[in-house]
Amino acid sequence: MKTCVHIYCGDGKGKTTAAIGLAVRAFGSGKKVLITRFLKTDHSGEVAALANLSGITVTPCERSFGFFTKMSEQQKKEAAVYYSDLLHGTFLKVKEENYDMLVLDEIMAVCNYGLVDENIVLEFLSHRQDGLEVVMTGRNPSSQLIESADYVSEIKKIKHPYDDGIQARKGIEY
Repeated sequence: MKTCVHIYCGDGKGKTTAAIGLAVRAFGSGKKVLITRFLKTDHSGEVAALANLSGITVTPCERSFGFFTKMSEQQKKEAAVYYSDLLHGTFLKVKEENYDMLVLDEIMAVCNYGLVDENIVLEFLSHRQDGLEVVMTGRNPSSQLIESADYVSEIKKIKHPYDDGIQARKGIEY
């Protein structure tokens, strides 16, 4: 069976939600799923819910560096090492444990910020093992990532409560 690469991108809410929905659908069809999240802590509703699904593994986020724009240069260096190691560990785990789907949540952000070498992601995509579906989320994917994908879905913000000063709400935005 042909497997594909998916990108959920754009400035609208719902990129991660779409990826998690696809992961749950895959799990419901008997597939084994690995989710690795970048730039996010584990204090999010979907992480708690997914912990109850035996066929979905969420890679723990053991370090938090805050928003990229607020990081010091030293924190950016530490984040680059951490997220690069996280990515390499994810690729190794996918290969060793024979997953059917890999979700790389906010991979575009860590690539765009220079915290992960996008060429490593592109190399992985072009040489991924047979049977592995890959889902990537984030804003502003490069033309190379778009070219590597089979699906590219843009989620566009028309209106968002944040614009009116309403902060992220537990159970809705995280």
